[in-house]
Amino acid sequence: MHVLIIGAAGMVGRKFVGAISRCGMLGTQSVEKLTLVDAVEPQVPAGFEGAVTRLALDISEPSTAPQLLADRPDVIVHLAAIVSGEAEQDFDKGYSINLDGTRYLFDAVRQISLQHGYCPRLVFASSIAVFGSPMPDEIDDIFVRAPMTSYGTQKAICELLLQDYTRRGFFDGMAIRLPTICIRPGLPNKAASGFFSGILREPLAGKEAILPVPDTVSHWHASPRAAVGFLTHAATMDTGPVGHRRALTMPGILATVAEQIEALRQIAGDKAVALIRQEPDPDIIRIVSNWPRGFATERALALGFRAESSFDEIIRIHIDDEMGGKL
Repeated sequence: MHVLIIGAAGMVGRKFVGAISRCGMLGTQSVEKLTLVDAVEPQVPAGFEGAVTRLALDISEPSTAPQLLADRPDVIVHLAAIVSGEAEQDFDKGYSINLDGTRYLFDAVRQISLQHGYCPRLVFASSIAVFGSPMPDEIDDIFVRAPMTSYGTQKAICELLLQDYTRRGFFDGMAIRLPTICIRPGLPNKAASGFFSGILREPLAGKEAILPVPDTVSHWHASPRAAVGFLTHAATMDTGPVGHRRALTMPGILATVAEQIEALRQIAGDKAVALIRQEPDPDIIRIVSNWPRGFATERALALGFRAESSFDEIIRIHIDDEMGGKL
């Protein structure tokens, strides 16, 4: 199997590449070749024994997608995106990367499909930002997409394109709406949701963290480990039972910020919680106030997708995977 991963240098991309390289498998299928692409050259995957191509390319350039498809990858995993906060601040950049780059990719696959009968599995990382207010406390699988950010709008458009291109037989597409991935390792990014990780990651490392929203804010979360599981399952599952609606909201944990902090207290104590400093940010509060909170993810669960069962589990996964199992 040849797997193309676009956005391989990002946090989720690195985790996904690492999972493949450790065993040389994607699910139960052997991977002989990896093509890793990002705006910066992705890292060499440790331990992978197959062929690896690493490329630093701009997906918003029309010439990029045909280049990536020259070797006809069997599975394409599209993770590349301008994150929510940056897409809101830079309108042109957000649409260029998140929409135009994705459309170029889809259409390049279409052109090869029309000429050669090519039909790869294509997994697109979407977002719960495709939903907008007014919203119920729990969004079900048929709730209307009505995004209230540029990022959410870009993701919603790409979901519809993926569904139509799949209907036409150009590729076998799956769009998975990722929860906010928490706890993200490494340095903060420009995502409006970044503080959800920061208020846990920094105190666990003995550093101060800024909380820009009230602790009553609730949100939908899953760990990086769960995100890798979502991608793996979407790339290898039997898509027959999915039917026409190819965009799925992934399972997760609903928690308020106060519940996140209490989970941190139970695991790391009052000293860690004391490192969180409230500093309201009106822009972040405005963006987050238009985000959905809870979800009923019966379709995804019935199709075999799984996430954590508690926020304590999310924190302990971070400690195990990023801190060597020790505080």
